[in-house]
Amino acid sequence: MKRLYVLRHAKSSWDDSSLADFERPLNDRGKEAAPFMGRVMRERGLMPDVVLSSPAKRAKKTAKLVMKSAGFAGEIEFDDNIYEASPQTLAKVLSGVDGKADSAMIIGHNPGMEGVIRFLTGESEPMATASLAVIDLDIDNWSDIGHETGKLVEVLRPKEIGHLT
Repeated sequence: MKRLYVLRHAKSSWDDSSLADFERPLNDRGKEAAPFMGRVMRERGLMPDVVLSSPAKRAKKTAKLVMKSAGFAGEIEFDDNIYEASPQTLAKVLSGVDGKADSAMIIGHNPGMEGVIRFLTGESEPMATASLAVIDLDIDNWSDIGHETGKLVEVLRPKEIGHLT
């Protein structure tokens, strides 16, 4: 059994239309929601062994804020393959996680985050910004990850757990 945390990046800014999508930063709401979700993770004992993130500016900042607030002591791995990835590509990225890790977190973008949840669990869940899905995978090795190998445990959304209006 492995556990996967799927986190969509926090709310990004569209203020500067000259920026490439990859370079968009978090807006003020995103800068509040990311550490809030990290605190929620810490309080609920949701701590991954490994963290993989898109290197896009908004995802990278989300990863750093969430994991710092959660008390994560490890290194965050930034993987170019996560940016604009299909569910199958995300599953392939996850299949390379070190076998010693019992849990992993992937931080990225929609539609990929919703797609990988659907691919792994067969369930469709909307993933608003800074939302966290928890999936238990019926696998012994990350290399065994595949279509409908997981069960969706819960989805935590900032607005639904008392943060932001």
